[in-house]
Amino acid sequence: MTRNEQVEHTPDGHYVVIGGRHWRATDPEVPDEARDRLTHHLMTARRALARIDDDREAEQAARARVQLAKLGLGERGTPWWEQSLPERRRRGEHSLRALDDADDPARPPGP
Repeated sequence: MTRNEQVEHTPDGHYVVIGGRHWRATDPEVPDEARDRLTHHLMTARRALARIDDDREAEQAARARVQLAKLGLGERGTPWWEQSLPERRRRGEHSLRALDDADDPARPPGP
């Protein structure tokens, strides 16, 4: 499904409905560039999970990356509609820094 395709949302916009199940919607205030980067990290981690056989450490690392990406998108953790806009921005920025740092271990960690 592409971003341009229509997805059914609950009337309050907090959830998307897919196959009759409710899933927390991405925070609509996540800037497009950040959303694209977080989604890229999320899909990379999901692909890694699909390729992992018996490497528990690699599986844990990939699951942690999925969690970070979904937190940054507002799909996990404190519901985005219960946070102020600055809290939501910090959440996304923190997740992106952590994911970018994990991609480039030579880079100094973000603040």
